[in-house]
Amino acid sequence: MTTYILIALGIIIGLLLVLLFRKPPAAADLSPQINRLRDVISERLGALAQNANDLKAISGDIANFKNILMGNKQARGQFGERQLEDLVTDVMPPETYEFQCSFDNGTRPDCVIKLPYPPGDMAIDSKFPFENYAKMQSAETETDREMSRKQFEIAVRTHIDAIASKYIISGKTAESAMMFIGAESIFEALHREFPGLVDYAARRRVFIVSPATLWATLNTVRSVLSDIKIKRVAGQIKKELELLLTDLSRLSDRAAKMATHFRQTTDDLEQLQTSINKITPRAEKLRELEFGE
Repeated sequence: MTTYILIALGIIIGLLLVLLFRKPPAAADLSPQINRLRDVISERLGALAQNANDLKAISGDIANFKNILMGNKQARGQFGERQLEDLVTDVMPPETYEFQCSFDNGTRPDCVIKLPYPPGDMAIDSKFPFENYAKMQSAETETDREMSRKQFEIAVRTHIDAIASKYIISGKTAESAMMFIGAESIFEALHREFPGLVDYAARRRVFIVSPATLWATLNTVRSVLSDIKIKRVAGQIKKELELLLTDLSRLSDRAAKMATHFRQTTDDLEQLQTSINKITPRAEKLRELEFGE
């Protein structure tokens, strides 16, 4: 399509140049106006050429994006993993997730959301049988479309079973996992045209999520983790307060004992002073006595 546009622009530019550079004798007095008109048209043609180049670049980008989604399986997988990674890192705190980590059974999910047990860590898988969906969309006859629909349904069911068997480990992980679909249109088509698949995934405890629904789910998980953290911190604060109250009670007892000792010491000092007061006059009397030679 872009090639046709460029060819049409080339033809238009050629015709305009032929008309501009033809100067009939009778129009010699219109030369200034023709020159100005030629400059304006040249400027417009330059803008059109730039727009055509931009359109060509956009068409190339669209073709590359289509190749990622519907073509090369490895590139599509990398795109899905990167999209999942961007979503998780934008929403979740760094300590609450891990990519490409291994479970005890040897499996390696694309992402794991770390949750305290229960419920336990939850795996997210970013793979999806896009090629089967592409075949279904490109089917030209009703027979081909019906066959591709069955193949797509079988592929999705198989993928759901794989997620449930690999990433849901009793006593180790959460009792559910998530299947990430990187295209909202496919997510919507799956719910609209294949409600049985959605129900089957729910029965296998595999939640199907799109970029928008995963974003909402992760925000909910983050809020829950924040509440758990607040409760944990509150429990620690309560424990420290109880210990502090115990220490204060012990300090109060010791201060009371010390006050008792101080009172006893004060009483002893007062009694000592009383004795001194009694002894001093007697000593004075003894000094006043005269002893014979």
